Amino acid sequence: MQRDLTFTGGQVLGAQCLAPADLSVRDGCFENGPEGPDGRTIDVSGLWLLPGIVDLHGDGFERHLAPRRGVMTDLAKGLESVEAELATCGITTGWLAQFWSWEGSMRGPGFATRLAEALTGSQSARRLDLRMQLRLESHMVEDGDAVRALIATHGIDYLVINDHLPHARLAEGRTPPRLTGSALKAGRSPEAHLAEMQYRAAQGPKVAGFVEALARDLAPQGVRLGTHDDPDAETRARHAAQGFDICEFPTTRAAAEAAHAEGAQVIMGAPNVLRGGSHGKGVAAEALIADGLVDALVSDYHYPSLVGAALALTDRGTLGFAEAWALISSRPAALLGLADRGQIVAGARADLVVFDPAGRRILGCFAAGRPAYLTGALADALLS
Repeated sequence: MQRDLTFTGGQVLGAQCLAPADLSVRDGCFENGPEGPDGRTIDVSGLWLLPGIVDLHGDGFERHLAPRRGVMTDLAKGLESVEAELATCGITTGWLAQFWSWEGSMRGPGFATRLAEALTGSQSARRLDLRMQLRLESHMVEDGDAVRALIATHGIDYLVINDHLPHARLAEGRTPPRLTGSALKAGRSPEAHLAEMQYRAAQGPKVAGFVEALARDLAPQGVRLGTHDDPDAETRARHAAQGFDICEFPTTRAAAEAAHAEGAQVIMGAPNVLRGGSHGKGVAAEALIADGLVDALVSDYHYPSLVGAALALTDRGTLGFAEAWALISSRPAALLGLADRGQIVAGARADLVVFDPAGRRILGCFAAGRPAYLTGALADALLS
């Protein structure tokens, strides 16, 4: 039986600021009332009580599922490690950003299907809410029926369109960069991998009709639709017309401004904030955040960056702490239509991060009121 909890002596983050308050959890939800009959009171003096993090796009899970080829045959076991890492980072709801791509191996359709099956099959054993974001390469034009079937079978609620083909190199007849390494990862010869790229590039005239048909079919089913790495305003306008109203990682200010103007939701990576810019040549996320052009931050390739980015935005004076934390909690929750989480309010799902501001680290993570990660003085308090 799940016990009621009351946290006393801490600072609770509301919509505007941190403030001293007691916080109760009952039946997996936040409550304003007193401790219940089966309750436990925990002194969290000096600590912050923050809404659980909602991560809309993270691919750091890959290292747990395939550290070396052939090591991980049971993906459900790998997902246990994924869940553990996310919990230590305060993530209570997370989308695993999984490719459906011509690139093969972990990015191929076969692996995407295995991961979807593992997520569905292990759902009852998890405490965190883990979901799949399907990252579909736009030139996989023959795979529409298979993609629709995967989404329907496993309840996938988020589809993003990518295009990782090296179009300029292929058009010039030049060898794409890192061809041999990419081919080895895909389990192909360099010649076969190049032939696959050339074939996919030749499908270009079919792409617009392919993605428009997907959007037309999936949007009424409640699947959210986004695009990845929009390079300019013209590309963003085309994608908006096709029905894709989430703009992930725009690479230029012009693309972000166009998305914002049209009412699309703009997502940027937390590592970009920490690094002071993209690891490529994309626009700096913090400058866009300062101008109100970003709706949510995501972990991208590094889960710990979410907390780090919120603290960095506060330390640098770009945002107040409540605004910065909202970029990784309430705002991404609202973006995906999850009204039951992302805020500490009565009746909301009790997803909670217990944070030590002195040590600047997470001491506990609770999902629907149940502990998913505990360490330090908080663990001692709960075990005493």
